[in-house]
Amino acid sequence: MFMADIAGVRVLYTGDYSRGEDCHLCAAEILQFSLYFNSEKMAKTIRRLAEKTPEVDETVSGFLVKKAFTYQIMALDDLHVFSQLSTENISQRITIAYSGAYGVLKHRLKHIFESVESLPDEESEGPAFRVHERLTVKYESEKHISLHWRSDPISDMVSDSVIISILLILILITSYC
Repeated sequence: MFMADIAGVRVLYTGDYSRGEDCHLCAAEILQFSLYFNSEKMAKTIRRLAEKTPEVDETVSGFLVKKAFTYQIMALDDLHVFSQLSTENISQRITIAYSGAYGVLKHRLKHIFESVESLPDEESEGPAFRVHERLTVKYESEKHISLHWRSDPISDMVSDSVIISILLILILITSYC
């Protein structure tokens, strides 16, 4: 479908590539108009965040909740009061078959992450270290290691990269044997 202007007469052409007759319709006179929308949004702070009035250019941290075209910013602790949502902390653990040396894994991870720190023996039963202050790697036995972390986006990315590093080390070990 397209509009054609032939000798000052606008014609709407509707061809549908069939064998039937093409249809030509005269265009209706349409008045041009413009709509302007206010693009500013306003959000109310509620409960704990509303107790203190923020200063000019002060950052307010919380959750933005949209409900029926209204926006509210609330603290995490107030989320269950004003919505049917709740929050939970998830601790994750994965055990991987690993027969490589403790020092090899720790050395490889030190090249990847800024912070790889050994944990004292009081905190764990066997050798263990903490990666990026988020993930704990424990040697459970000579053939298994376990990774422990509290789930959040950054910790999940750290754990994914540690798991990939472990698997790459295992591939290198098996390819040389």
